[in-house]
Amino acid sequence: MDMNLHFRYAQRKDVSLILRFIQELAEYEKMLNEVVCDEETLEEWIFDKEKAEVIFACLGDKEIGFALFFHNFSTFLGRAGLYLEDLYVSPEYRGNGYGKAILKKLAAIAVERKCGRLEWWCLDWNKSSIDFYLSLGAEPMSDWTVYRIAGETLNKLAK
Repeated sequence: MDMNLHFRYAQRKDVSLILRFIQELAEYEKMLNEVVCDEETLEEWIFDKEKAEVIFACLGDKEIGFALFFHNFSTFLGRAGLYLEDLYVSPEYRGNGYGKAILKKLAAIAVERKCGRLEWWCLDWNKSSIDFYLSLGAEPMSDWTVYRIAGETLNKLAK
């Protein structure tokens, strides 16, 4: 791994880059048609409402990957955790340890903030990512099923 790798937190001026990385990740996950957010929405929720954070992995002045994360809370642990929503490394930089470096950085942020855990979801078909996560000691939560209510169903339930 290149020892010039460093991290920086996203700034408001990075909104278009954040969106580009989100779109590239969605394309890789075969879900690009589900991306409906735009720069204005990202700016509002990340920078105005401060509901998520982004770090970039950089080589020199070039951003080669990113992670978008936010705090959740465990009532059992009685403390916050970090939830990793997106982790992405540009294709030409994969296989060089940068994904692991991003996760190590997130783990360090979690420890520094006294969080109880770092967690994320992974698509069932993404064997290379699953193998990678297992190699780091991550444990699949096989006893849990994710449920989601969104869109019109969310609006109906709210009434």
